[in-house]
Amino acid sequence: MAAISKIINIVFIGLTDRQKSILTDRFGLRNNNDEKKTLATIGEELNITRERVRQIESSALSRAKENILKDKETVSSLKKIKDYLVKNGGVLKKDVLLKYASQIITGINENYLDFLVETSEIFNISHENDELYAFYFLSKKEFNTALTFIKNWINFLRNKKSNNISSDFYESTFKEFLKNKSSLVPFAKNYVAISKQIKNNPYGDFGLSEWPEINPLTMRDKIYLILKKKKKPLHFQEIAKLINDINFGTRKALIPTVHNELIKDDRFSLIGRGIYGLKEYGYESATAKEAISKILSEKGPLNSKDVISHIGKNYSFKQNTILINLQNKNSFERLADGRYKIRES
Repeated sequence: MAAISKIINIVFIGLTDRQKSILTDRFGLRNNNDEKKTLATIGEELNITRERVRQIESSALSRAKENILKDKETVSSLKKIKDYLVKNGGVLKKDVLLKYASQIITGINENYLDFLVETSEIFNISHENDELYAFYFLSKKEFNTALTFIKNWINFLRNKKSNNISSDFYESTFKEFLKNKSSLVPFAKNYVAISKQIKNNPYGDFGLSEWPEINPLTMRDKIYLILKKKKKPLHFQEIAKLINDINFGTRKALIPTVHNELIKDDRFSLIGRGIYGLKEYGYESATAKEAISKILSEKGPLNSKDVISHIGKNYSFKQNTILINLQNKNSFERLADGRYKIRES
């Protein structure tokens, strides 16, 4: 197994101290994954122009590339890493290829691998941006294949969105998308892994980052995800506790904040004292009297037991609260057989 310290010594053979210093700073090689310096920063430190730094770097990289290609052990190590990239479809997220490279070259880290890749030009690096994580790719062909695959998958997934966001939904939809794409199946997950538009939530469900069920950014969306996964009404204090227990991020969910968001967002229904459910699950905001009136209007006269049973399906009132409201003679009438109906005006 090759050692990165030995490789760097070989790569730097014949370089001036200034060339070595500039390459070291440009690629962050002084310490473990040190910050990479810009041409302008190095120029200021050396009291030379940015363009002069670029020229020195360019000549140093040319000599470094010659040194790499002359050393059989280094070439062999890089070929093994390249072969692994080819085997995986020519596109791999940085951390994935780095993990394999560490089995070939001891002491290697991301900056060292970037340096060897850019110097040898054995394959290519795509740096992180708003839509993609940093990744290595073999050539423009593989680069374009991966990006086209990601674009098509995102559009397909967006059109297939279901109310039941789960790992099963994602996997089944992915299999459907891969039909008639047999040549890409072995590499599909490698392609998707470089996209920032595909994420997973704390429950392990995968989907688009634009979906609040997957990437809840606001307090309202975090509340929504909690109620969606629990599939039952919850008290606002319990919702706040669950948000903090799941640890969506550094921002703590304060009980008053959660309560205010529940009140303001029409996705949530108050169905009991401090208890909220999702409207999409059939829960509607109502007082106990309003809930009883709705049930009796839909079902006709009912005894108290049946009223309690029906209300329990969509509301969360205590049994005594329902019974007390049924005694409201201005709103409800008790029939001779013990059933209740809405009192006529």
